[in-house]
Amino acid sequence: MKKSFVLFGSFALICSASAQTKDSIPQKVQAIVADKFPAARVLNLSYEYNGGYKYSSNAKGAASTQGKVESFHQAGGSLNINFLNRRNWALGTSLGYQYTALNLQESNLSAEPLKMRTQDFHYHYESLNFSYFSKLFGKTVIYSASIMTDGSDKGIERLRGMLTGTWVLKATKDVQMTIGLLGFVDPGAIIPFVPTFTYKQQYRDGWMVDVLLPKGAFVRKTMLRNGRLSLGADLNTTTFYLYDFWGSDKVYTLSQLEINSGLTYEHNLGRSFIATVKSGMKAIPRSRIFEKSERQNNYVWEASADPSFYLNVGLSFNPFAKKRR
Repeated sequence: MKKSFVLFGSFALICSASAQTKDSIPQKVQAIVADKFPAARVLNLSYEYNGGYKYSSNAKGAASTQGKVESFHQAGGSLNINFLNRRNWALGTSLGYQYTALNLQESNLSAEPLKMRTQDFHYHYESLNFSYFSKLFGKTVIYSASIMTDGSDKGIERLRGMLTGTWVLKATKDVQMTIGLLGFVDPGAIIPFVPTFTYKQQYRDGWMVDVLLPKGAFVRKTMLRNGRLSLGADLNTTTFYLYDFWGSDKVYTLSQLEINSGLTYEHNLGRSFIATVKSGMKAIPRSRIFEKSERQNNYVWEASADPSFYLNVGLSFNPFAKKRR
């Protein structure tokens, strides 16, 4: 799902990069992404610290156990570029890497898969993305297809696909709205299709409502001429692969669903650089471990955690953002 969240709204990535060619995409689509703080950015770097939290877990054939994550650190980055841009289509790639480090304090967890006090994991993903721009009832429609791989420092583990259709219902200076459908070509997906909806409306005095479902929703306010403060929540996942799990020679996947709620401050530094600081509470309703070739419903380990404090700092580069005024 992490790759899916990155690629969701892939029309924005395509349109941002395609803006190099004046007539490469419909003008109304350009209005959606021509923003000083665009949702889609070419290069992103980030570091996140999560405070300690307690969790309870259940493994097949074992009793419920309790444990505590003393600290949780993540660092990584992503790159989204197009290398072919035409009037009605574009071809590009998305690359990403994430490093995760855990410090654990466990009690009576003889059957627990995460036994070590300190563990670190490497996760990477890659995708080849094709988008086609068309019209439906006089409105712009963007179809996209992505071939995706992911893995760890030991190599590539999975090959998947994703299809999207996005219908731009409205694209004016003050209001942008789209609906769509996201489909997974992945035997491990819990559900094959997910509906999508985006809505952004500008109000007076720099206020904005920004909804990107199922990713998140925010109320935003521009300030300090080149800054923006946001209040809301977004959905994310942490994913990595496990080896020698319970002495097995199979490869397992850990997928952790996360809801980050709180404040985000972004500041346009000029020269296409944007600094970001996020902080608030992280909820982890579900963590699951399952064989990489199985569905998440066929998990061998599941956990839920208490809410915890998080702090995220990042720097992004987007040469297609509006210049400071």
